[in-house]
Amino acid sequence: SSTFSPATTDEEAFHARVNEEVFSFYPFLSQDSINRKRADWVPTLRAHALPGGIVTREAYESLVGKTLKMLEENGPYDGLFFDIHGAMSVEGIEDPEGDFILRIREVIGQEPMISTSMDLHGNVSLRLAEQSDLITCYRMAPHEDALESKKRAVDNLLHRLENGLDKPKYKAWIPVPILLPGEKTSTRIEPGKSLYAMLPSITKKEGIIDAAIWIGYAWADEPRNHAVVMVTGDDKEEVSAAAEELANKFWEVRGSFEFVAPTTTLEESFKMALESEQKPFIISDMGDNPTAGGAGDVSWTLKEILARKEFKSEDGPSIIYASIPGPELIEKAKALKVGDPIKAPVGAIVDDRFAGPVELEGVIMAMEQGDVHAETEIVVRVGSVDVIVTKKRKPYHKEADFTRLGLNPRESDIVVVKIGYLVPELYNMRGGWIMALTPGGVDQDLDRLGYKNIIRPMYPLDKDMKEPDLKTRFVPLSD
Repeated sequence: SSTFSPATTDEEAFHARVNEEVFSFYPFLSQDSINRKRADWVPTLRAHALPGGIVTREAYESLVGKTLKMLEENGPYDGLFFDIHGAMSVEGIEDPEGDFILRIREVIGQEPMISTSMDLHGNVSLRLAEQSDLITCYRMAPHEDALESKKRAVDNLLHRLENGLDKPKYKAWIPVPILLPGEKTSTRIEPGKSLYAMLPSITKKEGIIDAAIWIGYAWADEPRNHAVVMVTGDDKEEVSAAAEELANKFWEVRGSFEFVAPTTTLEESFKMALESEQKPFIISDMGDNPTAGGAGDVSWTLKEILARKEFKSEDGPSIIYASIPGPELIEKAKALKVGDPIKAPVGAIVDDRFAGPVELEGVIMAMEQGDVHAETEIVVRVGSVDVIVTKKRKPYHKEADFTRLGLNPRESDIVVVKIGYLVPELYNMRGGWIMALTPGGVDQDLDRLGYKNIIRPMYPLDKDMKEPDLKTRFVPLSD
């Protein structure tokens, strides 16, 4: 949740699932899976919203309350799989995940073993570290190992319980004063690639259960927003040595992190795209990236596109813009059909700090309903630009997202997406690629955000800071 965005996230956005439906999200817990048969599982609630603005207190209390009620009704427990992202912000709560796990402990007690699984862009507060007995996170960005990491958290939990092993004796927690965006810390490239490559060999050492590195989340302004290294195990010396090795290596390479692709202004991005012979040339509209917490409706980039003379004519370079919310246009289109002209404002409903609504006037090329996020999608052609308008915000990161609307991104000259680093499907589709430094709630220029609550000094905001203390801090066991 970006605290630098004016957007808020309500309960409806979470698409909560309960009971048996929860298993469908975890193939390693399917009806016929080995892990399903290794224990008696009690599914509670799984709620997953697109990244966005701060979560309303009402939504948080409702979802947490439902979870706690289900836990109360089905105990006692030997263990709990706590599957969280780790970068949720909630109105009036400084450390939501830490608050949530404490409230879980109040219901299930201190004895059950909790295994926490997280996104590497999550934040590990001391409170979360204390109440988690086992903890791990993804090792890849983009997160191609998400399910593998969640399974690892479950495997570690089951192994301890089946073998009568107590909670891990040692948990090393080292906060690393680095705060960088995901677009600069991809594991596709160095130094992230080599840094995360250290983890498998460390976890194979005798006395170590798991080792993990959290990059943290850069677009929220709370004390827990920073990088963290954690190692768990039963050998004190091995756990400590591994944690300090990882933390020091992370700090050592801090100055080598660079954007995963070239970055420049939007103006320069279009110059490059128009001169390129590579198709499709993808431009990442990064500042309002909904997969990172942007409101998803900043209209600044679309306004710039429609003002360019190159795209005024139908014969101009073909360009797809994905996407912009426009509920007023969607409502107006209910009385129309494909091929009809339409004119209505889109964008800037939530975040109008950089540009107001765009009066979109064009021809309807496609209309689709039923998407879980967008609900309704309409393609409006303006000159040579195909603008995808949605009822609710939606990131477009699969080829099928486009083809179901009759669009062929592979044949388009230019594709503009509200995404930062490209997920694998778009990455493999790209001809050329540039990341445009555009404004929004997840602005890549961290100096412009105006942090007030993070712990300082923090690299790279304080470039001349002294060497930090990266000694192991052993976290007390949850019980």
